[in-house]
Amino acid sequence: MKKGNSRKKGNSKSPVFKKITAVVTRVFLWFLMVTVLWVLVYRFVNPPITLLMIQRNIERSSEGKSSKMEKEWVDFEDISDNMKRAAVSAEDQLFLKHIGFDLKAIEKAFETNKKGKKIKGGSTISQQTAKNVFLWPGRSWIRKGFEAYFTLLIEIFWSKERILEVYLNVIEMGDGVYGAEAAAQEYYGKSCRKMTRGQAALIAACFPNPRRWTPKKATTYIRHRQYLIMRNMRRLGPLDF
Repeated sequence: MKKGNSRKKGNSKSPVFKKITAVVTRVFLWFLMVTVLWVLVYRFVNPPITLLMIQRNIERSSEGKSSKMEKEWVDFEDISDNMKRAAVSAEDQLFLKHIGFDLKAIEKAFETNKKGKKIKGGSTISQQTAKNVFLWPGRSWIRKGFEAYFTLLIEIFWSKERILEVYLNVIEMGDGVYGAEAAAQEYYGKSCRKMTRGQAALIAACFPNPRRWTPKKATTYIRHRQYLIMRNMRRLGPLDF
């Protein structure tokens, strides 16, 4: 009798388990299909807006400020080579060599943060692009997991040129200023096509906190970062895509 009852209980649970498994599988497949399609679309279509841009305008509104979203898309070949090399020199010198992640930089950042020092990131340009385009602002392990997933997708489906193009067009470069073209117009009154090495390096020096630092009022610290970036640009040489 006991054996018969145990079999009946096992059989009664089986359909429920199968239903749950079917639902989970269906959700996973839909997620996979939608996200891959999303990434494929943005391989050819320029992202019109990001969640960070929306959040920043909500923050401005709550502070009683008017809406501001300066941005203008510039194709990869029209972005100054100085700006491309400055970004790579400042943020990700192994950009052309890795497949989305710089394990040494991540390990170094982890050790620095574990010691209780100033929080330091180890994100590559690919990771930052994935975060900026597909995800919400903030810090959490869940968001980091999605960031890693989208990073792999853009490394698979996009070229390095496309990743850098999108990065330099959507990254926050000031209060309400997004992308290299808007930044060049805001700080130098010229197109990003014509930026000098020093100007590009100064903008890149402010990347870690573009609302705190600005090329218009560069601090001693930012000037030192500019010098280091320009030195790295000389070592980096031309970008061989």
